[in-house]
Amino acid sequence: MNYWQGKQIKLRTIEMKDIEFFESLDYEFDKNVDAIHLPKTKDRTRAWMEKEMQMRFGDAFRWVAENTDGQAVGTIDTFACERRNGTFKYGIAVAREYWGQAYAKEMIHLVLRYYFHELGYQKVTPHVYAFNERSLRLHQSLGFTQEGRLRNMVYTDGQYYDEIHFGLTKAEFANWK
Repeated sequence: MNYWQGKQIKLRTIEMKDIEFFESLDYEFDKNVDAIHLPKTKDRTRAWMEKEMQMRFGDAFRWVAENTDGQAVGTIDTFACERRNGTFKYGIAVAREYWGQAYAKEMIHLVLRYYFHELGYQKVTPHVYAFNERSLRLHQSLGFTQEGRLRNMVYTDGQYYDEIHFGLTKAEFANWK
């Protein structure tokens, strides 16, 4: 079994050749993460990528998802990895032109399979901002449980939005089809 290869995508490490891909994600990615930021220069994006390519603390990591044509379609990263408690979080972004092709679902599946079956984690706890309806529907359709809602946690595009916390255990993941 190749943990990094799915039916439609493979996950690989971030590379400098991905700079244009990450620049294309900037607006959508930043807005869905937390806020609309000022445009970045190529140098600033390059510095961010150099930092992302370095080893992170513990089990945190960032991947780029490539489709079968070798095109970068999205990115997923893990963070807040707590080995002692067996919990971690992730963030995910798919380029707009690839929305609706189940790439996000496969990216999440590959990462969860690795963290649950190889690293011994027992629970993942991502959060989604209330304005990101596509991500909310995705997590609900995958069987994640909404475990909490923090009101007015992020301000973007002129208003405040809630932060919705989801959870999925290793046992629940075992029931995925």
